[in-house]
Amino acid sequence: MLALPHEVKYALRVVNNVLRDIRKKREIRLIDLAKSVGVSRQAIHAIESKKYIPSVELALRISKFLKLSVEDVFKLPRTKA
Repeated sequence: MLALPHEVKYALRVVNNVLRDIRKKREIRLIDLAKSVGVSRQAIHAIESKKYIPSVELALRISKFLKLSVEDVFKLPRTKA
């Protein structure tokens, strides 16, 4: 198995996405979302499972399809100012 760089492991832990929650609430099937944004069902599943961070382009396509901002779907934890 290929080892992930530290930065990728950190990003997978830190970036929170609510894609699965939004998709299920709106009753959008995994395959339908995947087809609409031009990726495989497995890619969407990996994003929802926090095993893959989408590219900026894919994050934008997903957000546009859902008619939400990227920040509404993919969130960073709050930091103290």
